[in-house]
Parts: sequence; C-alpha cells; structure tokens
Amino acid sequence: MIALDTNVLVRYVVADDPEQAQRAAAFIEGAAERGERLYVPHIVLCELVWVLARAYRRKRTEIASVITGLLRASQVVVEEPDIPERALERYLNGSADFADYLIAERSRAAGCTQVATFDEELLKDGAFVRP
Repeated sequence: MIALDTNVLVRYVVADDPEQAQRAAAFIEGAAERGERLYVPHIVLCELVWVLARAYRRKRTEIASVITGLLRASQVVVEEPDIPERALERYLNGSADFADYLIAERSRAAGCTQVATFDEELLKDGAFVRP
C-alpha cells in the first residue's frame, strides 16, 4: 500500500496544474483498476481541508463532499475512518476548523471527555473546556 500526500490530493481535486492533475488522476484511479489501495492519514485530511478552504476558498459543503468521496472510495484507506467521519459532520454544522473537530473526535476515541483549549470559539462547543 502507498500513502498519498496532500499535494497529490490537491492536484487531483483542484486540477490547477494540468500535468500534475493528470498524473494524480492516473495514479489514484489506476489504483482502483489495479486492485491496489491508497492510504490517507488524518494529518493529510487536515491539510487538504485547510488548503481547500484557505488557498482555494472552497465552501464547507464542497470540502465535505471531497472528504466524503475519499472516505467512500474503494481504493482509499483512511486512517480510522469513523473518526474523520464524525469530525466532518461537526465541521459541517459548526464554526471551527476541521482539525479542531478531528482533535476532539480522536481525543474522545482515546477516552478523553473534553479537550482543554484557550480558543474562545471552541469553548462554545461542549467537547472543549477552559484549562
């Protein structure tokens, strides 16, 4: 199995560099045809969401569609997929960054009840607490 870096996924999704977009598409789509699986760790999901939101000004719904597509792609293995799935739901309905919700969901999966933060916006969410 080969892991995907954020830049490969960005080229695949955004297609702003025609040559790299074609190579990314051939690699990702070719994996399905070859019966191979590609690994996507949580940190790559965080970076992908950040790049799509900040650099490409994509809306949360568009970003959620991309992440959902990755979670459902037959050739893609996402690290502990139930965790980013829950984080994605919170991201769609909340105001914080995807990474914040992923931190909360990973922490919950590890047995934590809350995440201590100084981020005032996050403190509005019950998953976060003031230190």
